[in-house]
Amino acid sequence: MRIVIGSTSPSKVGAARRVLQQAFPDAEILSLDIPSGVSPQPRSLEETVQGAINRAKAALERYRADLGIGIEGGVEETPFGAMMCAWVAVVDRGGRVGLGSGPRVMLPEVLASRALAGEELGPIVDELLGAEEAHETHGTIGLLTRGLLRREEMLEVAVAAALAPFRSPELFGPAGDQRPDAPVTR
Repeated sequence: MRIVIGSTSPSKVGAARRVLQQAFPDAEILSLDIPSGVSPQPRSLEETVQGAINRAKAALERYRADLGIGIEGGVEETPFGAMMCAWVAVVDRGGRVGLGSGPRVMLPEVLASRALAGEELGPIVDELLGAEEAHETHGTIGLLTRGLLRREEMLEVAVAAALAPFRSPELFGPAGDQRPDAPVTR
């Protein structure tokens, strides 16, 4: 089995590899740079999920994989304030799609206003922590929880959740019963 992760981000690849190696110990796992097809900082649930689906489908098709994995982080305005969340899409050649997310986390105004204006959270986190690539090791979640959670831990949860239709296919029914093509809204 060949699995392609549609990213070269060390934290995304590390998280996906850890979960995939448990789920599919004999799989060949590759990671390749795949564009999301959405804005650099997605600003809605729909756009974030669409970015993950786009990456997963492109990884599957371009690299003749059995499974394609897409991971996308985004920001969403809610009635309770701006929230950040990472979404994972897993797709296979038969049309089965799995979606999973990490925890949603409230963003303080200092991050929310900039992210909702289109700035990417990664460089903002690097700036606030005063270290290049801090967004890869700690992530926004590491900054906000002061290390109680790390980015990779959050992403591992999302990858595991997205694998549910592949781990328990008998509960999800035929692959065509899913709705993986929600439109992007910006």
